[in-house]
Amino acid sequence: MMSEDAGSMLVVYDDVSDQRSLSLDDASSAEESPDETRLSLESTHDAIPYIGQRFATHDAAYEFYSEFAKRSGFSIRRHRTEGKDGVGKGLTRRYFVCHRAGNTPAKTSTESKPQRNRKSSRCGCQAYMRISKTTEFGAPEWRVTGFANHHNHELLEPNQVRFLPAYRTISDADKNRILMFAKTGISVHQMMRLMELEKCVEPGYLPFTEKDVRNLLQSFRKLDPEEESLDLLRMCRNIKEKDPNFKFEYTLDANNRLENIAWSYASSIQWFEIFGDAVVFDTTHRLTAFDMPLGIWVGINNYGMPCFFGCTLLRDETVRSFSWALKAFLGFMNGKAPQTILTDQNICLKEALCTEMPTTKHAFCIWMIVAKFPSWFNAVLGERYNEWKAEFYRLYNLESVEDFELGWREMVCSFGLHSNRHMVNLYSSRSLWALPFLRSHFLAGMTSTGQSKSINAFIQRFLSAQTRLAHFVEQVAVAVDFKDQTGEQQTMQQNLQNVCLKTGAPMESHAATILTPFAFSKLQEQLVLAAHYASFSIEDGFLVRHHTKAEGGRKVYWGPQEGIISCSCHQFEFTGILCRHSLRVLSTGNCFQIPDRYLPIRWRRISMPSTKLLQSPPNEHAERVKLLQNMVSSLMTESAKSKERLDIATEQVSILLSRIREQPISLQGGRDISSINRNL
Repeated sequence: MMSEDAGSMLVVYDDVSDQRSLSLDDASSAEESPDETRLSLESTHDAIPYIGQRFATHDAAYEFYSEFAKRSGFSIRRHRTEGKDGVGKGLTRRYFVCHRAGNTPAKTSTESKPQRNRKSSRCGCQAYMRISKTTEFGAPEWRVTGFANHHNHELLEPNQVRFLPAYRTISDADKNRILMFAKTGISVHQMMRLMELEKCVEPGYLPFTEKDVRNLLQSFRKLDPEEESLDLLRMCRNIKEKDPNFKFEYTLDANNRLENIAWSYASSIQWFEIFGDAVVFDTTHRLTAFDMPLGIWVGINNYGMPCFFGCTLLRDETVRSFSWALKAFLGFMNGKAPQTILTDQNICLKEALCTEMPTTKHAFCIWMIVAKFPSWFNAVLGERYNEWKAEFYRLYNLESVEDFELGWREMVCSFGLHSNRHMVNLYSSRSLWALPFLRSHFLAGMTSTGQSKSINAFIQRFLSAQTRLAHFVEQVAVAVDFKDQTGEQQTMQQNLQNVCLKTGAPMESHAATILTPFAFSKLQEQLVLAAHYASFSIEDGFLVRHHTKAEGGRKVYWGPQEGIISCSCHQFEFTGILCRHSLRVLSTGNCFQIPDRYLPIRWRRISMPSTKLLQSPPNEHAERVKLLQNMVSSLMTESAKSKERLDIATEQVSILLSRIREQPISLQGGRDISSINRNL
């Protein structure tokens, strides 16, 4: 006998809004009759629900109807449940309805709580399936007693129905995979592409969307900030126990809560010894989940790729906080300050730098300034914005301060920007960002468009690490390690490329054996241009100018005995690469090799992480290093003969480097860096 027959019924709605907007007891559905009842249990061949269909549990019935709905182009939800009003009677009837069933009642707005007023997808659809509990055959089971498949809306195509919320699910295995990806710092878009490749599905056919992934990651960030801070400190201490060369500093406020923290890894400290001459300190980002300013120290290595030096999280952006961060960074780097540091236009940071790094040249990072231009000038200049921006870049790249001053005045007049406060501020700080004022200071080429994009993309990796604060230190380490491995592969590819000599000059072939391909390409550009210049001996040096010019030129001083050369264009001081004017004079003076001091260590083919290499017993170690160098030379020669060979070599050497890094570093066996350079 059916359990819904006699007695009063207790009705419970899963969605209260359905109570008055949906009637499922009308005559519009197919109802159970004795003649229509089929006694067979559910089978895999039952494609459409039917009256009398039987299920062992109500969950099994829901899953079956859900699969049917997915094939048909809609999704379902649980509508209401009914049970006998009595102790022990329990649930006797369940309704499953189309996701568009019912009508959403209008919300009553309140002044204290703003309403989002999103458009509802509900349209009063009457499609449903009703199941009832029965014990007719002994054991309890559920039978379909009502079914209607008439929709008052269009059904979705298979490639659309999968985007309905009911079918967008992230399994536990996928959640773990996503969190692992988040630790590496890759973007959500990259996570989706990787998982599509892993699961061999077409792009866009995962059972979840990018929005679902972002919501998942956001849910892991809704944690207690104080507890997160304690976990962060515990994480740093754990890393320190495993790696004594890992360094971190922190401060606590009066309430014993984390105020500021900074850290650096062993490899970062070693790289700073060589490449810490020019540093970007980017403080323009925040960890939004915890509302903490984030500062990242980064530079450029000898292959023109970004290298990470350190990171800091601060309570605020005050002079006190920035001073603390700079002191901590100097402590990590054994008191060594960079020659030049590039930052945002932050007055508090500028003041802190003057105090903590008085001998360091401070400059404003041009790409951080340019990023603000659309909000500053787009509305003001309208259609002339791009024209103005092109003129700004022209002035920015000038060599002469006089030409810059004249051009700036003309630009302000031409575009009517005399009273624009942003233009006034830019001009007042011009000595901190305009290249005519900075060419006598070393910037390692970090002002170029290519390098700025590379560094910015590098920093974005850290901002994509979107899990807990306690794991942020580890996430940054993973991102840095990933970048290092990628950099090693790119470095190897650079080294394996055949160097193409363009001038035939002995200076060119000599430099090609010393400098990295990245640095050599910059020098080679100048060597090629040098052939178009004429040099004239004057009283205290040489005057060098283009062969088509009758006036002007650059003044070059060359002292052969001292091995010193300098040019009024200051390119060597600015980039560490000799200019065309100096190279022309060296060629005129029958110099067949560039003096050693003008092939800086920071641009040479070195792969060791530190210049502070300890001396070792010279005999056996030196022979083994020489043997290894010969093997590497043979490897490069053989690998460069085909793409297949190059792919195999790159893959296998990457694996070998990973295994080598796992081995302990002996304090014996270092070599003087100059002797290694001679061998290279």
